[in-house]
Amino acid sequence: MPTETAEPYSSLDVLIAGAGYVGLAVAVAIKQARPSLSVAIVDAAPEGAWQRDTRASAVATAASRMLRHLGCWAEIEPEAQPINEMIITDSRSSDPVRPVFLTFGGDVGAGEPFAHMVANVVLNGSLRRRARELGIDLIEGVAVASFQTGSGRSVVHLADGVIIRTSLLVAADGVRSRLREMAGIRTVHWEYGQSGIVCTVAHERPHHGRAEEHFLPAGPFAILPLKGNRSSIVWTESTADAERLVADELVFEVELEQRFGLKLGEIHVEGTPRAWPLGLTLARDFVKPRFALAGDAAHGIHPIAGQGLNLGFKDAAALAETIVEADRLGRDIGALDVLQRYERWRRFDTLQMGITTDVLNRLFSNDFAPLRTIRDIGLGMVDRMPRLKDYFIRQAAGMASGTPRLLRGEGI
Repeated sequence: MPTETAEPYSSLDVLIAGAGYVGLAVAVAIKQARPSLSVAIVDAAPEGAWQRDTRASAVATAASRMLRHLGCWAEIEPEAQPINEMIITDSRSSDPVRPVFLTFGGDVGAGEPFAHMVANVVLNGSLRRRARELGIDLIEGVAVASFQTGSGRSVVHLADGVIIRTSLLVAADGVRSRLREMAGIRTVHWEYGQSGIVCTVAHERPHHGRAEEHFLPAGPFAILPLKGNRSSIVWTESTADAERLVADELVFEVELEQRFGLKLGEIHVEGTPRAWPLGLTLARDFVKPRFALAGDAAHGIHPIAGQGLNLGFKDAAALAETIVEADRLGRDIGALDVLQRYERWRRFDTLQMGITTDVLNRLFSNDFAPLRTIRDIGLGMVDRMPRLKDYFIRQAAGMASGTPRLLRGEGI
């Protein structure tokens, strides 16, 4: 309930909790299509914290089409590194030779590689710039303390005492979403006993836009090309080993070089490597009356397929399309029957991707010889089947059937 010291109620059509790429994309997509709707974002992270994110993400073709339509890609593209080729190996880190079992290459469209690597700070900065242009308010350094849902509005209490009434509250506050917990939405969750180590490596020779994913017994080791002679590393190890590695700079560099190799010359790590625990988290519900989950708040998956960001952008595109179309028809954008269209749209795809990454991780993160033989034969067969390879690469590019219009580069 409001306190005596609380500021007067503000009224909004859509309030989004979380100023990551998903929350920003939802806000920009709605406001660009329906300027009459009032949209704001509240974020618990301190002001400027996003500028300290040193990670990079793989942005699939469909996502880059959406960003182009939203007026962001022209700013991002000069800093984006096209992935021109991807190779997959299956070996041990001590093996002197790593045979290539599967390769992907070529464009999915004229001049369109299936993905680009983009620094998170560039991606976030462009979406923030576009949000400002559209007049979207961004409240930073303030968390949502609580909210109550009524028949016509949700009443949201911020930690600084401000109270906001909104037709729809969107939780895009990450895999450990506090708002999901407040809404009473349960999850299916388990830990993998693995952590993902992320860092950036500079090297002597150019990578020519080639990405590599080495399936090692502890988990995948991915080398993803960045602008210049630099690459992003996504390295999966057991949680205990990952903590040991990031705690000792010398050990980390020795182990990294053993996995990375010297094909690109001498390497050195830029910044401080960090490790995050990995698990699978799937929300049992995506919506409740006047409440919707998007991005990692709805699903957290293993990075083995590099699809976390693109799943989040699919959520953003589908939710924005649902809201905009409902508003055009004069419907209540926070009504449960409206939001259930978004849930039906995204639930199966999310479940499918969660199961796929879970199976891939269990299949490849081991050193069981008979299983290694079977999976290597399978990879080799796929490599010799152009139509199947084309299907997989189009899926990775986010160009499956039923894709929201924004991901096809169309307006809503």
